[in-house]
Amino acid sequence: MKHPTPRHPRCQLNRRWARAVFGVAAALAATPLAAATCGLSVQGVSFGSYDFQSSQNLDSVGHITVTCDVSAPFTIALNAGLTGSFTSRTMQNGSHPLSYNLYTDTAHVSVWGDGNGGSTTVSGSGTNVGYTVYGSMPAGQNPYAGSYSDSITVTLTY
Repeated sequence: MKHPTPRHPRCQLNRRWARAVFGVAAALAATPLAAATCGLSVQGVSFGSYDFQSSQNLDSVGHITVTCDVSAPFTIALNAGLTGSFTSRTMQNGSHPLSYNLYTDTAHVSVWGDGNGGSTTVSGSGTNVGYTVYGSMPAGQNPYAGSYSDSITVTLTY
């Protein structure tokens, strides 16, 4: 599906079982690790058209839903994207960048990441739990005309 400039970051699903993660497996030793089967449903953040003359940030939202067959604790992490930085994620149009970031809150205070570089993960539990991903592109950028995109990997650990 083509979007007007710039394009939304594409989200990819990457599952990782809790028993494969040493720190989580040790913390959950009292709970049977094979008891839950969980999955993700991801709707990426689509910013639409960026107006370089606007004095306001361009904000948009995406959604992540975790569905488990039994109530289970989990953590959701997002990687830094193609540029590898949580400080400011960057969409690309060839060699042309456009800065943005993803947040856990409406105030855009907590960068949603993997817990590194000042970012935070989101934890929860349940059988069908939804989360909003808050995206924001700073005003005042002067992007090259065209479509921009980034690829974010969503990791569910349970």
